[in-house]
Amino acid sequence: MSSAPEVCGLEATYFGANGWLLQFDQLRVLVDPWLTGTLEFPPGPWLFRGELPRPWPAPERLDLLLLTQGLPDHCHPASLALLDPQLPVVASPTAACRARELGFQQVTALAPGQSYSIQGLTILATAGAPVPQVENGYRLEHAAGSLYLEPHGYLDPSLAAEPLDAVITPVVDLGLPLAGAFVRGRQVLPQLLERLRPSTVLASTAGGEVRFDGLLSRALWQRGSAAEAAGAIAAVAEPARFIDPIPGEPYRLTRPG
Repeated sequence: MSSAPEVCGLEATYFGANGWLLQFDQLRVLVDPWLTGTLEFPPGPWLFRGELPRPWPAPERLDLLLLTQGLPDHCHPASLALLDPQLPVVASPTAACRARELGFQQVTALAPGQSYSIQGLTILATAGAPVPQVENGYRLEHAAGSLYLEPHGYLDPSLAAEPLDAVITPVVDLGLPLAGAFVRGRQVLPQLLERLRPSTVLASTAGGEVRFDGLLSRALWQRGSAAEAAGAIAAVAEPARFIDPIPGEPYRLTRPG
């Protein structure tokens, strides 16, 4: 990500795990970045540790940092330290607290149902995963395109049923024995297709060839696959384009103009 090319329309670039760069014409939004360093959850790496296959430089010319959750895989300290603390931040309440602790100066907290606008982009916060407090998904609307994202596969029942250009969602279920599924992408995909009728579905959360170790990772189970999701999408009456993204590759989601 050494340059910031001119874009007309809506474009998305994946970094693996939950991280995305979204570009609405010339407006550049970084979502839940894990760009460098390891990922660990308390009390330490013996419980859970993740490693990226390669580090990513911070994208240039950012206009907004958008955070869905306050957990380390969404508010990754080493990655957020790469960013300008004057960069505007929109976040769930828990993520907003974390961003302020990390030194960001322009932080707006959105609870589900609240909205915020910046440079022609309207951001509606929706109810996301309970981990354990309810975190955020987002519906994003801009003249360049419309998009919905939520990283754990939880769909707010109050979200309006209307067609969107793209949906970013997990497409597999991930869980732990006794605790059950904490990512429900396989379960939520049919609901997303029916309610939002997206032109494009991009798989998220479980991708990017991230390596995991620790007690939790060894107990983790997965149900579903990208191939299964592609088949389910192809079977609906108006199938969407399905993308299992290659990290670092930009994907055009709307036509220019």
